[in-house]
Amino acid sequence: MTGVLERRRQLKVAIDERRALPAPGAFECVSARLVEATGFPAVYVTGYGTSASRLGLPDLGFTGLAEVTDQARNIAGCVDVPVIIDADTGYGNAINVGRTVQMFERSGVAAIHLEDQAFPKRSGTLTGKQLIGVEDAADKIRAAVAARADSGLLIIARTDAMGVTGFDDAIARARAYAAAGADLLFVEGLESMAQVEALPALVDRPCVFNYGAAGPLPPASLAALRNLGYGLVIFPAHALLVAAHAMQTYLAALRESDVAPALSGRAMPLPQLAHLLASHRELEL
Repeated sequence: MTGVLERRRQLKVAIDERRALPAPGAFECVSARLVEATGFPAVYVTGYGTSASRLGLPDLGFTGLAEVTDQARNIAGCVDVPVIIDADTGYGNAINVGRTVQMFERSGVAAIHLEDQAFPKRSGTLTGKQLIGVEDAADKIRAAVAARADSGLLIIARTDAMGVTGFDDAIARARAYAAAGADLLFVEGLESMAQVEALPALVDRPCVFNYGAAGPLPPASLAALRNLGYGLVIFPAHALLVAAHAMQTYLAALRESDVAPALSGRAMPLPQLAHLLASHRELEL
């Protein structure tokens, strides 16, 4: 098994080389195992998916530090690839962020991202977001950097300024967070390919590209994002949406039928799932 420090090192190398590393979103351990088994080099633990899967609630700040670190610990413990966690606003002010980072570091993740929304935060897909002051947000980044025991734990600074104050302010905030010590910069809500193309050259850190499921942007290939200099590409809720659709479709067929619909062609065979669950720890069933 790959150790936590090695996983962090692998992620840092890939991001520093700006490979546009793809990290599909997982919402619990089976989806994380599937991301790894399919050959992806990293797992992104989506805040939207965590709120949906654990609480059955939208991404509006309902999940707390204990719930999300538990989710992180379980997922980081069941895969051998780096895990990147959505830590929302850090669950408080700069003082709270220090403890947040320490707890996530102990959970075994390789990177966390912190955003500059006011609490309670709102999903990046929603309107009505509010920002904290840029200096307060930069203080959180400084606190996160100071709190980590392992410099290999990457701190990602996310700004939601695009949907509130616009592109120029988003760039100014990203630069301030880089100066505070952030390892990567995540400008959420880019609205055009011109902005996507401009961003990496306007800041002095690797950038995250969010391949949102409902965003305004046309598809961008990984090769194109790599050429632009992006370090990380996340696909936050895609797997959750696909799984929810598949379950809804099957349950609707089951509800309408007197006999359970055949699983063949609809589902992973049970032995294959059993192998997926056992193979990571070489368990014998």
